This record gives sequence, structure tokens and C-alpha cells, in this order.
Amino acid sequence: MRDLLLLTPLARLSDATLLLLRLLTGAFLIHGVWDNIVSRERMAEFVGFLTQFGFAYPSVMAPLSVWAQFFCGVAFVVGALTRWAGLVCAFNFVVAVWMVHWNEDFRGWWPAIVLVALGLYFGTRGAGRYSVDAVVERRAGV
Repeated sequence: MRDLLLLTPLARLSDATLLLLRLLTGAFLIHGVWDNIVSRERMAEFVGFLTQFGFAYPSVMAPLSVWAQFFCGVAFVVGALTRWAGLVCAFNFVVAVWMVHWNEDFRGWWPAIVLVALGLYFGTRGAGRYSVDAVVERRAGV
């Protein structure tokens, strides 16, 4: 009865659902910045966007943010350096909330604040069983 009430058998799927969450988050991040990576014009637009919101050194911050998001996305997809990627992702999107979304309503905050939460979750939880991190940990005897 307790298992039925608490659905405890579903815990067996936690690493699979963590993999799905990592894949979706990573794909979202990669997709979101790919145009900035392959197009100078799109990167220039992003520099202009950061300039509009008063970022210091927007011509440095724009590529830094784009490449951070790209590498976080790749790290989430393969599950490598996931905790580091999570913390970098969380930091990047805390800055986005503070600098860009602060005066918006909660709905406007939502995508960035969810990426903060996901980054913190991956930063504290790690990648799970289906990851490069897990292989490295097993080989290191951790």
C-alpha cells in the first residue's frame, strides 16, 4: 500500500529521467546560441542587446555568454563536468534575470529562472548514472 501511495517503484527511473532532463536542457542551450556561433550578424545583434541593457563590455560579454551556454549545453548532453556546467549555467542566468528580466513579470522571468534552478540542480546532483562523469567516477573508484 505504501508503494502505491508514494509511487516508490518509480525511483528506479530517476537516472533515466535525469538523463532526459540533461538532454533537453543541453539541447535547448545549444539551440539557443547556435545562430550566434555561426553568424557574425547574430552575434552583433546580441552585442547590441547587451548594450541596450547596460552590460559592461558587451563585445566581450556577448561571446562569453554564448560560448558558456554552448559548452554547458554540450556538457549536459554528454554528462561531462556536469556540476561545473550547472554552476556556470546558474550564474549566467542569474545575471540574465538581474540585468534583463528584473522589471518583467514572473512569466517573463520564467525561462531564465528555470535555467538557474536547473543549473543549481545539476550542480548539486551531478549527471547521474548515464554520463561521462559516472564513467570517470567509476574508474577513479569514487
